[in-house]
Amino acid sequence: MDFALPDGLLAHGYRLRAEVEQDIPFLQGLYASTREQELSALSDWSVADKRAFCDQQFAAQRLHYRSHIPNCIYQIVLCDGEPVGRLYIEERVTQVHVVDIALMPSHRGRGIGTVLLLALADAAAARGKGIGIFVERYNPALRLYHRLGFVPVSQTDIYLEMERLVDAPPQLVS
Repeated sequence: MDFALPDGLLAHGYRLRAEVEQDIPFLQGLYASTREQELSALSDWSVADKRAFCDQQFAAQRLHYRSHIPNCIYQIVLCDGEPVGRLYIEERVTQVHVVDIALMPSHRGRGIGTVLLLALADAAAARGKGIGIFVERYNPALRLYHRLGFVPVSQTDIYLEMERLVDAPPQLVS
């Protein structure tokens, strides 16, 4: 599913492009950055142990996505031509599922994820679809998903499945 980035992101140098094999080192580093807080609690692990763990987990996640989500669209988020994130989506019958969205720490907390998700939700709505995502229950981005109108539809010990229906407006309160 193609969707256009909003002018505001384009004006700040953001673009999307298809992921390629040469992106793997960047993607490994991006993945590791999403696990930093969790792994910081493991004081008995060396830096090399943490890196090896992240590389193994990244490889397992990559294999899982490619083996179980055949219609996934893998995109790299660029800023001024440099990779700063990833956005993986799968178009389903009634929704566009966000398989994964992640930004490098230097690009988090600046509203970029919000704008990406709203643009994706608008594109999905134009096709008569909602938008869905699985999020870890302790993920700080959970607050963002609630503000954008996502509601939990199921949960496990670790994950919440959330969706935003076609006509659900974002909750613009902090």
